[in-house]
Amino acid sequence: MRSPSIAPFSPELARTHAEGAPALPAEAAGIYVHVPFCAHICPYCDFNTYSGQDALVPRYVAAVEQEIEASAPLLFGRSVASVFLGGGTPSLLSPDEIGRILGACRSSFDLQRDAEVTLEVNPNGVDAAYFANLLETGVNRVSIGAQTLSRRGLRTLGRLHEAEQVGAAVQAARTAGVANLSLDLLFGWPGQTPDAFGRDLDTVLASAVGGSLPEHLSLYSLIVEPGTPMADAVARGVLVPPDDDAAADLYELAIDRLANAGWAHYEVANWSRESGLGSRHNRLYWRNGDYLGIGAGAHGHVGGRRWMNHLLPKTYCQAIERGEDARSNVETIPPPTAMGETMMLGLRLLEDGVDAARFAARHGISLDEAFGTAISDLVDLGLLRRSADTVALSRRGLMLANDVCARFL
Repeated sequence: MRSPSIAPFSPELARTHAEGAPALPAEAAGIYVHVPFCAHICPYCDFNTYSGQDALVPRYVAAVEQEIEASAPLLFGRSVASVFLGGGTPSLLSPDEIGRILGACRSSFDLQRDAEVTLEVNPNGVDAAYFANLLETGVNRVSIGAQTLSRRGLRTLGRLHEAEQVGAAVQAARTAGVANLSLDLLFGWPGQTPDAFGRDLDTVLASAVGGSLPEHLSLYSLIVEPGTPMADAVARGVLVPPDDDAAADLYELAIDRLANAGWAHYEVANWSRESGLGSRHNRLYWRNGDYLGIGAGAHGHVGGRRWMNHLLPKTYCQAIERGEDARSNVETIPPPTAMGETMMLGLRLLEDGVDAARFAARHGISLDEAFGTAISDLVDLGLLRRSADTVALSRRGLMLANDVCARFL
């Protein structure tokens, strides 16, 4: 039987949760649970992930349950609007293990009945029975890591699945009753052409991936991170990624193609099939809201403090088992930094921007007092647009978002 504590996804309910930016201290928080295990480490990945540690999974799940219980006082008196299990590859966990983690969340926190509960899924190794069991645990949103539908791209990115498996995973999820589904795509991989990226987008928009149109798309520009095998291949000239101008052309292609299809571009890298169906958990990040970080290498941000947990899964488990704090680094955020981060993050929300009244309520100072000169300069340059209530990126500013946001830090 489906968990009575979490309601299934409803588009109507989702549309009622369009809180503005920034978040206010008393508003609902989120929970991020990191699952650092992977069957294979992709050559572009610099996340906190580990392969070949399957034997540690049961111990790790038990440690996560303990950390969740120990973290309850951090959110005392506040509700939780979203839980996100990311990785790594969370779908390597069994539904029973995922159910234990979510059960610990329900026992320790005031989870809203309509809370968004997301699980990241790799396309291979899942079927309709797996998704049906996920729904029974309380998961009501699935994010499938497609990355690309191009076989050449999948091999370049070191992915172990094929495009057909993406379609099979989508079809299996829909068969099981998953009503809120997101696809992740990467663009700007070495050798990708505008035509190839356009084909990916057209295939998705034609409902040709598993015979279904997703509710959500995340499109991330590939960054060749130092220290990764891909960075080494680029340094040796084996791979040649697109230059900044070519990557920007791909991004503009996506913006225009999805706009023409009626999709809502609500955040720099995220689109929803219609306005109001964006990821609540991701919106919480961009609203500079509070969230617990649970698990090895997880980051958290609550009450003006942020932290990072021990990176190594075994070290994390040992600390939890000894009754010690799993956090390896804790920082109190100074007010000027907090205000700058509110701007940097909030400007990524393209439909909302940064609300002046909320900014003043959050930081005790008006937008003009804090950043009046920078805002005026950026408006004059056509990089920001300003109304009586909000400041937001312009189309031109969107293409230079990193540079615009840097003005506030």
